[in-house]
Amino acid sequence: MPSSTPARRVLIVDDEADLCELLEITLSRMGLQTRAVGSVAAARAQLAEQAFDFCITDMRLPDGSGLDLVHHLHGHYPDLPVAVITAHGNTELAVESLKAGAFDFVSKPVDLSVLRRLVHDALALCPQGAAPDTEDPTLLGTHPSMVALRALVQRLGRSQAPVHISGESGTGKELVARQIHRCSARAKAPFVPVNCGAIPPDLMESEFFGHLKGAFTGAVRDKAGFFQAAEGGTLFLDEVADLPLAMQVKLLRALQERQVRPVGAELEQPVNVRIISATHQRLDEAVQRGHFRQDLYYRLNVIEVHAPALRDHAQDIPALVEHGLALLTARHGLPQVPAVTRAALDALCAYPFPGNVRELENILERALTLSDGGAIDAHDLQLRPATLSARAAPTATKPEPEAMVAEDASLGDQVEAIERRAIVDALQRARFNKTRAAALLGMSFRALRYRIKKLKIDA
Repeated sequence: MPSSTPARRVLIVDDEADLCELLEITLSRMGLQTRAVGSVAAARAQLAEQAFDFCITDMRLPDGSGLDLVHHLHGHYPDLPVAVITAHGNTELAVESLKAGAFDFVSKPVDLSVLRRLVHDALALCPQGAAPDTEDPTLLGTHPSMVALRALVQRLGRSQAPVHISGESGTGKELVARQIHRCSARAKAPFVPVNCGAIPPDLMESEFFGHLKGAFTGAVRDKAGFFQAAEGGTLFLDEVADLPLAMQVKLLRALQERQVRPVGAELEQPVNVRIISATHQRLDEAVQRGHFRQDLYYRLNVIEVHAPALRDHAQDIPALVEHGLALLTARHGLPQVPAVTRAALDALCAYPFPGNVRELENILERALTLSDGGAIDAHDLQLRPATLSARAAPTATKPEPEAMVAEDASLGDQVEAIERRAIVDALQRARFNKTRAAALLGMSFRALRYRIKKLKIDA
């Protein structure tokens, strides 16, 4: 018995008759209805007459640019995914279209397998007859910054554009990335998180792109890389600023060509992944210092998302405390969620949280352990006294207490203060991973351990 569900409709906007015919044949074989027009004006007229499920447009049109149509769709039909056809190698126009709100792009000459996959992903964004899901159970908060963040995450779920998430350590950048993935057409495919700062430099190419058996000493079998593991899904590059320059070049090529070559292989393999990156550092400043390639920066930072620091939306702390305690209670198998006294809640709301949401989670877990089980009081939190009175985290230019010495201090004391400050800064940047901190300081792990002990640094 034939299905009563009407076929999905696709609007094709291109003034080349041969390409339109090719697209119509390809899409009709996918069970889709098509309507082809040759100008921006004709496309607008069709959109006003009937509803479409997907639109694909050429960049060059007789009466305007494909970008004009993308902007029109983004403003008047925000739920309609649109892809653009760009000239081969025109990365700038492709990136510009993604920034304008395009779902994705395909280069000429059109690879039909890539086109079919793109259309499939676009139509999967909102299954026929289903309403888009706008509920977000993970990014809690009523502060305007969190409301705006949730709205942006929903919009980004309807795109394939690379996203870069900025924000301090502990603000939940990976949580934002996972939510973008869950809102996208790739939700049923893998989400592969990678900590770029935790991979030894000599293993990076193999870890990212995979290798063949016998490619190097110790390669006893074929191994898939991160790109292959994330096929069809999302690859999350955390702390991307820590990538060495040599690896940045290889990553850039993989993103531009959408192909990777495993170590030891002669041919490249096509990959279909969406890239979301994050770092607590300022990537633009890393570019200025020469530590990060400018071309890769523009490729990754097509759309930037900022994860706000917890102190900037402190009004959400009570809700986060309630949610966090509920999760911890379930994890530890406790009979009920403990109450939080007013004194404890006031102390948390006054605390600057230099470690952001991650620090709040640690504080709550500690308090849950130390409390008598009935209620959590202020003394159970064990907040750090040195920062209790501060309402904001110390700025980068403010000297750390351990680096401040008297004006008449000896030269040795002054040198030790400077050295202590440099080590503390490196430990914080490396999230207290001493191996990474030693690499940042250009010294061996043993040397760093000796200096930490000698200078009596609490690491």
